[in-house]
Amino acid sequence: MGLPGARMVLVAAIASGQGKTSVTAALARKFRRDGQRVRVFKAGPDFIDPMLLERACGEKVHTLDLWMVGPDACRQRLAQAALEADVVLIEGVMGLYDGKPSAADLSREFDIPVLAVIDASAMAQTAGAVVMGLRDYGPVQLAGVIANRIASEGHGRMVAASLRDIPLLATLSKQAQRLPERHLGLVTPDDVADLDAMLDALADQLQLDRAAWDALAPRMPAGVPPTTIAPLLAGKTVVVARDAAFCFLYPANVEVLHALGAELRFFSPLADEPVPQGADAVYLPGGYPELHGAALARAARWQDSIRAAHRAGLPILAECGGMMAVSESIADKEGHTWPMAGLLPGQVRMQARLAGLGAQAMPTAAGELRGHTFHYSLLDTPSAPLAWTVKHPSGAQGEAVYRVGSLTASYFHGFFASNPEAAASLFGAQP
Repeated sequence: MGLPGARMVLVAAIASGQGKTSVTAALARKFRRDGQRVRVFKAGPDFIDPMLLERACGEKVHTLDLWMVGPDACRQRLAQAALEADVVLIEGVMGLYDGKPSAADLSREFDIPVLAVIDASAMAQTAGAVVMGLRDYGPVQLAGVIANRIASEGHGRMVAASLRDIPLLATLSKQAQRLPERHLGLVTPDDVADLDAMLDALADQLQLDRAAWDALAPRMPAGVPPTTIAPLLAGKTVVVARDAAFCFLYPANVEVLHALGAELRFFSPLADEPVPQGADAVYLPGGYPELHGAALARAARWQDSIRAAHRAGLPILAECGGMMAVSESIADKEGHTWPMAGLLPGQVRMQARLAGLGAQAMPTAAGELRGHTFHYSLLDTPSAPLAWTVKHPSGAQGEAVYRVGSLTASYFHGFFASNPEAAASLFGAQP
């Protein structure tokens, strides 16, 4: 019998672009192929990386964030994962100490050692100085280092020697084919025809020091009792748009809607599927409607059905890309303008510069709903906002929240588990 718990590490780096996602995916795929049970989490708000990591490990990838998700819910997720898995990997966000809360804060809160990823392509002995700085600045508990984009065995030996008392757990050679990127990060897995082959190649290229990995002590975080959620949506059918244009959906949001008692049905506006019959409320998550403007503009059944749902007074929650799809039109980066459903007056236009980013909270009658925003488009609308989100931690004004009849629309993405009652109110639950 092995020790109780799972080997846990938080995969972090000095900045974005060092290869955290590639390393986390390579580790997940390698351990999974070895027959080990693997669970992966993503630190901080994100939709794209979890999709790819889910493909690598074969399990849903949930978000950990001390502010948006909350310490108790994070602890419960980790405790459950430690019971079910042999390996638990957490991909960090940005640089190790970036943000409030940061990946380092998450590491210290749950006593999870950090696995530092360094892009060693343009350094050798300096790697030791970088890693020691990462360890000592906080400080954080350091499990070891993975050196990414190593050019040769000799290069790897120089990096290893520079680390002194810090183990080099693995190296990853320079990749001939990198995971492709898009304006919100990595593309979705369905966009990459040979993704599984790429993940297998990453796992093959990862040279893991098994003895150093096995020396890591298994961890078993103490769980907390799960929060009881009142069935405020019992007997209600919530229909959810889900396809390549509406793909930014936290797994936890689906869980919360189920826990609230809602029956969920999914449909594809991109395939011109109408709002399903019997719907009591409609959820339009974010995604990439601007990449599918022509198909959505041709989807007459979808557009007619969402207009009919709006006329009938069904609660409709449209987040970011969902809001874009119910505006009057979207102007994409190529200069094409595509007519949309037109529930919200105004036009959306894409731009090259980031227009909104960061953790925010939306006020509701049932209290604040925490979440985040990340978008490159702008909405030009004559509609006056019903309210504004509040940025975290600055308290500054965030995104506009619009209410047009039964439609609630904003660039804000809500994390429903942060306040299930607030989420339920957006789908018609009475206080």
